[in-house]
Amino acid sequence: MKAASSPGSTPGTPSVRVLVVGGGYVGLYTALRLQKRLKPELKRGETEIVVVTPEPYMTYQPFLPEAAAGNISPRHVVVPLRRVLDRCKIVIGEVKKIDHAKHTATLTTLATEEEGTGPVELPYDELVLAPGSISRTLPIPGLADHGVGFKTVEESIGLRNHVLEQMDIASSTRDPAVRDAALTFVFVGGGYAGVEALAELEDMARYATRYYHNLRAEDMKWILVEASDRILPEVGPEMGQYTIRELRGRNIDVRLQTRLDSCEGRVAVLSDGSRFPTRTLVWTAGVKPHPVLAATDLPLDERGRLKCTPKLTIEGTTRAWAAGDAAAVPDTTADEDGKECAPNAQHAVRQAKTLGDNIAASLRGEPLKEYGHSYAGSVASLGLHKGVAHVYGRKLKGYPAWFMHRVYHLSRVPTFNRKARVLAEWTLSGLFKREIVSLGSLEHPRAEFELAAGGERPKDPKGSS
Repeated sequence: MKAASSPGSTPGTPSVRVLVVGGGYVGLYTALRLQKRLKPELKRGETEIVVVTPEPYMTYQPFLPEAAAGNISPRHVVVPLRRVLDRCKIVIGEVKKIDHAKHTATLTTLATEEEGTGPVELPYDELVLAPGSISRTLPIPGLADHGVGFKTVEESIGLRNHVLEQMDIASSTRDPAVRDAALTFVFVGGGYAGVEALAELEDMARYATRYYHNLRAEDMKWILVEASDRILPEVGPEMGQYTIRELRGRNIDVRLQTRLDSCEGRVAVLSDGSRFPTRTLVWTAGVKPHPVLAATDLPLDERGRLKCTPKLTIEGTTRAWAAGDAAAVPDTTADEDGKECAPNAQHAVRQAKTLGDNIAASLRGEPLKEYGHSYAGSVASLGLHKGVAHVYGRKLKGYPAWFMHRVYHLSRVPTFNRKARVLAEWTLSGLFKREIVSLGSLEHPRAEFELAAGGERPKDPKGSS
């Protein structure tokens, strides 16, 4: 089967085109594995790997809380795809629809948007569908206007800038109501993202108060809202309870079995009747499958994920593969039938390696292998030198857990280049004081020039600064 040339490429006639949708954990590691396994075919031009992704980089999400706290530079939290996947064709764009019966994907690219030509069709032979997940929001009044997520490096750094700007506002205002709202930070969701983001930012903000003559750590209100009866379920109930005690010991208000009912008018209204005027609302209450899955002719489960086999093929199809958050993969190591692999980075990275091996084996007519991995455990950071861990049945807390968190994620971040840079930054941060500079003006890079040209300085549409 001949495949047409991909967007932005020179015409060619590779025998097989492998289309990878998504540049996250699964997309990056699958393409990396295919580069290695299909090296001879790629050199001869018999096979082409096309990766379609909205961003030219992969974000290592476990490092987002540390990037928000200023422990790691934002550029070291991301992995540039063009450098790592040097034998693949990277297309910056979004897949809008997939017709697997015809083996075509409909996508938009930066070029089609600039030219106004509309979506284009890209034929493929093998499909790897790994778009990941997006934030799961609820129809809560005011959430769309005032909330911010915590899944991207842009959100992470934007939140850091925002928190420091609120401290600047509180330091300079004479209005008690404005000061109180500026120093109230509400986080909704007690999973990894919410707990680690809150803990790291509270740690950073508490340190920053020493440089404000009229702010104290006690002046700030940090509130964690969780609808269930526990937080960090991945580390087990005992370590979850320890985390609650640790956070409350830092004057963080942890509210279990509580929901956010409204945040209209910049007032967070909780289901227990509490009301908190706030200029900061961080939403980390779960994720849902990427919308592109609904725009395919592939089988989905009741949660909107792709139905997969243990060999990471999509049920009832040929030449279609999936893994990660978008896939419901049976857990072959579980004692009970019907259990699926948890949608986390630990499984995604390992699934991607099996996926790459199976695609290469399929193209060569070799047998496929099933994915199987016993869950090793979980680690979480609660700020500098603080953490919890439940690994291989052992429970750790405090400094040992924090150290294990760093060691584990340093070993998992892709490329030696990134490992070395992150380690160097951690070393320097241990020798020198924290950086507490807000660079919120980066979000409006033309503001100064527009002002000089006779215009007005742009205002934040959400009024956050």
